[in-house]
Amino acid sequence: MRYPEFIHEKSRLGFIAPSFGCGSLEPYHTRFQEALRFFEGAGFAAEVGPCVYLEEGIGKSSTPERCGAEINDFLAGDRCDAVLSVGGGETMCEDLEFVDFERIKASKPKWFMGYSDNTCLTYTLPTICDIAAIYGPNAGSFGTKPLHPYLEDALALLRGEKLRFTNYDSWEKESLATPENPTATLNCTEPFAMSVYVNGKLYTGDGPAPSEADGQALSAAYGQALSVGDAPALSVTGRMLGGCLDVLCCLCGTKFDKTVEFTKKYDADGTIFFLESCDLNPLSILRGLWQLKNAGWFRNTKAFLFGRPLFGKEPFMGLTCQQAALHMLGDMNVPILFDLDIGHLPPQISIISGAMATATVQGNAFEISYALK
Repeated sequence: MRYPEFIHEKSRLGFIAPSFGCGSLEPYHTRFQEALRFFEGAGFAAEVGPCVYLEEGIGKSSTPERCGAEINDFLAGDRCDAVLSVGGGETMCEDLEFVDFERIKASKPKWFMGYSDNTCLTYTLPTICDIAAIYGPNAGSFGTKPLHPYLEDALALLRGEKLRFTNYDSWEKESLATPENPTATLNCTEPFAMSVYVNGKLYTGDGPAPSEADGQALSAAYGQALSVGDAPALSVTGRMLGGCLDVLCCLCGTKFDKTVEFTKKYDADGTIFFLESCDLNPLSILRGLWQLKNAGWFRNTKAFLFGRPLFGKEPFMGLTCQQAALHMLGDMNVPILFDLDIGHLPPQISIISGAMATATVQGNAFEISYALK
């Protein structure tokens, strides 16, 4: 695995729009302008790509050809030292036909950071090019005021100042950002409360208790749900891989899917899969996990880390997201963690896709540390 050089005060940061851009739509346009001021104020030079302010594509900033050319220019050229995506979106998968992975693989590696639809790169860069990437905040988030600690942590990671991260105390269920208040900081109202499935038992967080029907279904399938405070301490080490499940299902089985080859190459390390979802309901999650499992993606997985789902928090046809995952993965006899600070409902811990990592659980406390080897 190759790791890009960390950035420093004089580094040039490249901003691209392989998915949605930052055209006229608020709060994204103003927030990105504030993010540029933040980065420049921190001593970085900014190089804005040609697609960033466009609104001419289907589900993204521009055409797949033009977005692919922007990716190649910034990741394989010499315009910048690290690359941040300005947003998520819907159809970044179409760009991959025009991404020159061989050229990128032969170039000096650069950090690429983004999440959601950016899974198209944060997953393929390590699995195709052996270049680590960061599943973390998009550039516009750095335009919020005041800056939440998770953004300070993401920047510390890009600088190489911090490789160990813990969960945050609370998370945002409803954003305060509007076109009239585009730079609103996080509205963290919900206490962090993860759940842990280990040794055939589910230990739940301190959040709302499941409904009577959900509780009965959990009890019937996995035994009585217990308090996460009583969960045994865990420490699992493996190579991080994953991203947004919506996108991973799209990649699975295509010519851009090199997952089995990657896991065989790093077979001695084992894999820790981190997964979160955007649009998927519980049954979609069940089908998606079935697809990846039967495609051989989980052949040497040592643990699963699930972020909070953006949609699908409510039961669908009597099934919850946790139940869907347990139904499909429970027989693998590995730890499964739920509702972590990963993905669409911030704050989010930045995940180095491709890196060796150790995930640790002690009660309702989660920690992850990276080893760049």
